[in-house]
Amino acid sequence: MNMTNIVAILILVVIIAWAVKGTVSHFKGEGACCGGGGSEVKTKPRKLDSVKSVKIMTIKGMHCEHCYTRVHNALNSIEGVNANVQGKRGRAVIKTDRDIDDEVLKKVVTDLGYEAEEITVK
Repeated sequence: MNMTNIVAILILVVIIAWAVKGTVSHFKGEGACCGGGGSEVKTKPRKLDSVKSVKIMTIKGMHCEHCYTRVHNALNSIEGVNANVQGKRGRAVIKTDRDIDDEVLKKVVTDLGYEAEEITVK
């Protein structure tokens, strides 16, 4: 085997190892992106006549704009909720005009595959 073949094989091994590592991270939810496309449009949060509570939800697993948009739209689909997802901060600021159980809010996020860690009242 000549030196050119050895170098080519080493380069291929490095590329394959890097690809496998990225794939494993992706399936563990640690990758740089959820793999989603940019086709989902962020919905406008509903205007609330009054604000009964403001909650901060800490969310793990959002890695890109697509992730933020999915969580934003899901939370804002709940009647009585006006949510603003701050993806880079890993949280959502949730305003409500009525009593909404924290478990309802968490379920919407976890059903999308993200981890709702904590909800605090502001």
